[in-house]
Amino acid sequence: DLNILFIVCVCVCCSSMDVLVASKINALNGTTVKISCTFTSCYKMDVTKFAMNWTYQETLNDTEEMFMTYYSKKGMVPLRSDRFGERVVFAGNLEKNDLSITLSDVQNPPDRIQGHGVIQLNVVTELPPPRDSTIAVAIGASVGGALALVILSMVVVKCLRRHRKQELMSEEKMEEEGKLEAEGVAEEGTK
Repeated sequence: DLNILFIVCVCVCCSSMDVLVASKINALNGTTVKISCTFTSCYKMDVTKFAMNWTYQETLNDTEEMFMTYYSKKGMVPLRSDRFGERVVFAGNLEKNDLSITLSDVQNPPDRIQGHGVIQLNVVTELPPPRDSTIAVAIGASVGGALALVILSMVVVKCLRRHRKQELMSEEKMEEEGKLEAEGVAEEGTK
């Protein structure tokens, strides 16, 4: 069973800012998940001019609802939300440009966030294998299959060579036996 929620991390403090998020996160139903959001800027951040919001949408067609915001005097503050209640906690460090949050007890239908950095949070009953291990298995299987084909080819070639050698030896033996018979007949004819 899979449900999707779009979660958005939006921060505004200067025109040259990059927001970095994972495009998709899988979370087991009922667990706590950390949703990372960091930013980089070529300018030093002025906390008094910094603005940041976390929002979510049920679908891309729905209106975004804000559930976390930044106030210069209070810092990062979760907002009361029917969707998340008190399950959202700020887990970042503004001094390190980290705006991450944790969301506890994720549920079906899912909790999802979207913004300058869009994250697709999938709430599932079983986690898929990590992508790296899937790729490693695929590469390993490909290499193993290629090695098996090479070994099989070598065995077939060796068997063919052995068979051909046996045929040549058999032909030589037959020729020798034929010569011996011919010599034996010739010797009897001379007697």
